[in-house]
Amino acid sequence: MADIKQQKFPDVQGGASLILAWQVKNKTVLVVGGGEVAAGRILHALNADAKVVVVCPSAGVGAEVRHRIDGGEVTHVDRVFEPADLDATDMVLVAVDDPAASTQIWKLCRERRIPANIADVPAECDFFFGSVHRDGPLQIMVSTNGRGPRLAASLRRWIGSQLPPGVGNAVERIGELRVRLRRLAPDAADGPQRMRWMTRVSDAYSWDDLCGLADDDMDNLLKFYPSGKVPELHVLKAMRGGKVPEDLDVFDGSFGFSVVA
Repeated sequence: MADIKQQKFPDVQGGASLILAWQVKNKTVLVVGGGEVAAGRILHALNADAKVVVVCPSAGVGAEVRHRIDGGEVTHVDRVFEPADLDATDMVLVAVDDPAASTQIWKLCRERRIPANIADVPAECDFFFGSVHRDGPLQIMVSTNGRGPRLAASLRRWIGSQLPPGVGNAVERIGELRVRLRRLAPDAADGPQRMRWMTRVSDAYSWDDLCGLADDDMDNLLKFYPSGKVPELHVLKAMRGGKVPEDLDVFDGSFGFSVVA
């Protein structure tokens, strides 16, 4: 017990949102509205591979939402919202210029325990949309918890500008490395060793180094897994073109090889 008291743990900072990567693939997302805000919500949902249903009279459908409808990317219900629209719905996004109607839809969602977001009404939201930087599998969300959406967008642009070119591809390659590693060491008992080694790989290289890795580097990295070691970058580069460890300049016997720059 004394040891626990001596340890430092993070302080609780209340008032935050629980930031999640919500999986809505193949789930039904109902969007009420057809303007610019609704278009943004629709794009977010489609990017997450959701099945999107848009409820809005044709007169209120803007250009981008019309593009989604005409392209068959969403299902369009050409009328105003009805309570039955909530049947078999997993999430509701409301973006209409009618506060009374929005509140009524929110209350219906609460009764049915359906998560909902009512645009521009933080008190009637189970979750907020942040400003998202996207590069392939990489998503970085900035949220001000409803206090300053424009500030969130500004911060998102700044963060995106600081990232090295190709960072999304680097994330994709590391993800592929994990898949290949699981094929190499598929047993559940291998899990802790896999995790420790992947942590070493992620920590061994700078982001610029990771962005410069090629597909054959992933295969060469796996050759180091049995030893639990991670090679320096110049070793990986020296192995390109089909070279095997024994072909490298210096043999030190610890795992079989090393190389000097």
